[in-house]
Amino acid sequence: MNKDAGVMAHIEAILDTVNGVVWGPVMLILILGTGLYLMVGLGFMPLRRLSSAIRLMLRGRRTGADERGEITPYQSLMTALAATVGTGNIAGVATAIALGGPGAIFWMWMTALVGMATKYAEAVLAVRFREVDERGRTVGGPMYYIRNGLGARWAWLAWLFALFTAVAAFGIGNMVQANSLADVFQSTTGTPPWVTGVVLTGVVFFVIVGGLRRIASWSDKLVPFMAAVYVAGSLLVIACNAQHVPGALALIFRDAFSDTAAAGGFAGAAMIMGLRYGVARGIFSNEAGLGSAAIAHAAAQTRDPARLGLVAMLGTFIDTIVVCTMTALVILTVHVPLEIGGVLQQAPAWMSGKTGAGLTALAYGSGLPGGEWIVTIGLVLFVFTTLLGWSYFGERAAEYLCGVRVILPYRLLWVACVFVGCVVKLDLVWNFADTMNAMMAVPNLIALVLLSGVVFAISKASPATARGDLDAPPPDIPTQATRQERR
Repeated sequence: MNKDAGVMAHIEAILDTVNGVVWGPVMLILILGTGLYLMVGLGFMPLRRLSSAIRLMLRGRRTGADERGEITPYQSLMTALAATVGTGNIAGVATAIALGGPGAIFWMWMTALVGMATKYAEAVLAVRFREVDERGRTVGGPMYYIRNGLGARWAWLAWLFALFTAVAAFGIGNMVQANSLADVFQSTTGTPPWVTGVVLTGVVFFVIVGGLRRIASWSDKLVPFMAAVYVAGSLLVIACNAQHVPGALALIFRDAFSDTAAAGGFAGAAMIMGLRYGVARGIFSNEAGLGSAAIAHAAAQTRDPARLGLVAMLGTFIDTIVVCTMTALVILTVHVPLEIGGVLQQAPAWMSGKTGAGLTALAYGSGLPGGEWIVTIGLVLFVFTTLLGWSYFGERAAEYLCGVRVILPYRLLWVACVFVGCVVKLDLVWNFADTMNAMMAVPNLIALVLLSGVVFAISKASPATARGDLDAPPPDIPTQATRQERR
């Protein structure tokens, strides 16, 4: 046992070192810089057309019979949100605050705002360079717009992205999610992890065996419901602690550019730590820059990449600006009894020394009688939908690498890992997920910069983005081809 513990500690130390490099200044500049470059190049269009995007989302529940694709734009957004709204919105926000200080939330916001431009560009390119596979189904994503947009000499980069995605899915979208859910059920209801594993595995298998259309059908019902329940519950807790809201908001902005003094169980965090954890957890939560959501948006029924891009960018806004902010404000406004300097007193929950889902549950439970059930119910729904969405992302990446013959084995392996994630204690799973995030992001961000001219040209040609005219016919832009035509 001691030997095993030593090996695990050694692996965790290695991952800590790797994360210190991949989430260092270069990665932060690459993520934020790419988003800012795209935002400026688009003339801040994603912010100016936010209301148009919301109208398009509501219209996107139905499409014309002549639209190519597998699912409606609304379903593509819900499928993408199913994957992005997960433990990052509950445990990730709490971890960012605990390790990076309240200022980490400011950097999560900044990552989300520029990330709207990033996700818009991802969806535009995904639709522009998508393909029809040998089964006659529409497929796309970063691996396709890297190869089809940049040319054959960049095929190695497309292959790397697909490899990182196929592997990363088991950490980001599978075992992290299942492990968090099993922990919460065990702590709140005493349910053994294996029971959670059996139930979750069975339901996940039932849905993903039906492919994208079944996943999308479940997502477009579950995602709006779970978001409404979690936001409503959070607002109720915040309302009960409204007197602390102004101070919490001031602390977020002040701490983003200064050091936080040590207090209670909190060891203190410099600005660079807030920046690092804010960006890392922000990306983990909204996935802007990873390119994963583009895989779902590529299957949307549309002839205008720009319009689909507007719908897609709402995923980042909803995930971080809305849902993550709810979690953050509860953690920062709810006060709990803590011993500080040998004196028991009421202090903000974030100073308790807890982290992850435990900190979030403490804040909600202390802020409202039975409030911990908001976290439990939210986590159940968030985890389940994330497992569905990421199963599709990983499957498409695996198909790109090995062809359609890999789909069934990948699904079976996916389901098995759901159970493993529930029953095995994986203390290093978050570090692994952070590492895989970075590995996915690099190829995608390189492609976004190199193909930014295509994004800008399509945006100028579309009445929806150029003039905000949602009723004008879309421009004549090719958005789909068979693999033979691409070659």
